[in-house]
Amino acid sequence: MMMAVSFERYGRLYYLDPGGLTPRVGDKVLVPTDDGPEVAECVWAPQWASEDVEGLPVCAGIATRADVARDERNRRRRAEARAEAKRLVRAHELPMKVVGIDYVSAGNRFVVYFSAPRRVDFRDLVRDLARALDARVELRQVGARDEARLQGGIGPCGRDLCCATFLKDFEPVSVRMAKEQGLGLNPLRIAGACGRLMCCLKYEHPLYQEFRASTPPRGSRVGTPEGDGVVVGHNVPAGKVVVRLNDGGRRCACDRAAVCGPRQAYERAHPGGGRPGEDGSTGTEVESGTE
Repeated sequence: MMMAVSFERYGRLYYLDPGGLTPRVGDKVLVPTDDGPEVAECVWAPQWASEDVEGLPVCAGIATRADVARDERNRRRRAEARAEAKRLVRAHELPMKVVGIDYVSAGNRFVVYFSAPRRVDFRDLVRDLARALDARVELRQVGARDEARLQGGIGPCGRDLCCATFLKDFEPVSVRMAKEQGLGLNPLRIAGACGRLMCCLKYEHPLYQEFRASTPPRGSRVGTPEGDGVVVGHNVPAGKVVVRLNDGGRRCACDRAAVCGPRQAYERAHPGGGRPGEDGSTGTEVESGTE
C-alpha cells in the first residue's frame, strides 16, 4: 500500500506508507521529517502498488486541530520572514534573489534559500534578519534548477514543472540528446523555465534510441505497402517512418513495422532470426546428412 501527499497545493508529491490508516483525499496527515512531523494534504488515497516499493516513510497519523493550527502559524511566519528578507536584501543592496523560506518551529530556525550570479557576502544581512525575526537564520545559495523547483511554474508543455511535482533528482542532460531528437539548437525551444536544458530530454531520449536502432535510417531504400521508396524522415512519437515513393515522388507515413528494408539490414536488426514462416536461415540451403 502507498499514498501520496503534498505540503503545498499543486506542489511536489511525496509518497508514504499509510500503515494502518485509511485517509481520504483532502485529509490532513502527519509526515515524519528530520525536524518532527509536519502537516500535509493527502492527494492520493492509499492504494495497492503494482510493484513492491520499500523504504517509504510511514504516515505518522491524522493531523489534529492543534497540528493544523501550528501549521497555519508556521505558514504565517514564513510569509513574514519572506517579506522581511526581501526588504533587507534591498536595504543592503545585495545582488541576490530570495526564492524560498523554511521554518522549523521546534528550534525557532529559518532557512532562507536564494539565488545569485556569484558568491555574496551576506554576513550583515544574516545578523539584521535574525534580529528582525527574533530567530536563528541560515542562508543557502541554490542553482538555477533548484530555483525553478522551489518556485514552481508552467513548462512549455502547459503542465506544472516536472522538478516542482514529481522529479526527485536532476540527471545530466546534453545537447546531443536534443540533436538526436531532431530539435533545433534554439535555446527558446530546448531550455526550460530555469534556463537550462529541459529535463524531459533525458527521459525521452531512450525512446528515440530504441526507435532508430530498429528502424531503417534516412536514405535507406525500403519497401512499403504503397510501394518502394527511400526513407526521408522519422516520426518517433507516432512510431512512423516517412518514405518518398519511387512512383512520382509522393510521400507516405508508414508504421515502422510495415517498412521492409534490405535483407542485410533485417539480419543486422534481428541476428539469428528469420522472417515469419522461415526457419531462421540466412538464405543458403544446406543439405542434411553427412558427406
